[in-house]
Amino acid sequence: MKKVAIIMGSTSDLPVVKKAADVLRDFGVPFEAHVYSAHRTPEEARAFALNARANGFGVIIAAAGMAAHLAGALAAATTLPVIGIPINSALDGLDALLSTVQMPSGIPVATVAVDGAKNAAFLAVQILAVSDASLAEKLAAQRAKNAADILKKDETVMNEI
Repeated sequence: MKKVAIIMGSTSDLPVVKKAADVLRDFGVPFEAHVYSAHRTPEEARAFALNARANGFGVIIAAAGMAAHLAGALAAATTLPVIGIPINSALDGLDALLSTVQMPSGIPVATVAVDGAKNAAFLAVQILAVSDASLAEKLAAQRAKNAADILKKDETVMNEI
């Protein structure tokens, strides 16, 4: 199975990023987490992205706030899918969201909601599941469980109103 890389621009992003790690663990997806900054360690970030495929990665998740150039910088150096998590560090995360989502043609970054680490991990699992039937089955089972949980809540909601 391919690994997922979780790259954060700063350890201050760790509380958000841990949610992605939890989802990946739940699905049994191997991952590595690193701190590389698009601005403070650009050479290291680029080297990681350039070598990610050869090092067994299938998807990169990049979390950054403020200028939030990390996902784009990594995407520019790899053909692997890159998923950006804009981190709420100023302006309710709108600055990071716009920096992450506004990429030039040919260098896409899939972007989730501000602080949307869980969905970043779910998307990474979905990408890997394209070529991994066991992961696809786990995703289907998880969605069926979510649906059953909602329907169970539907049965009792009138008792709570």
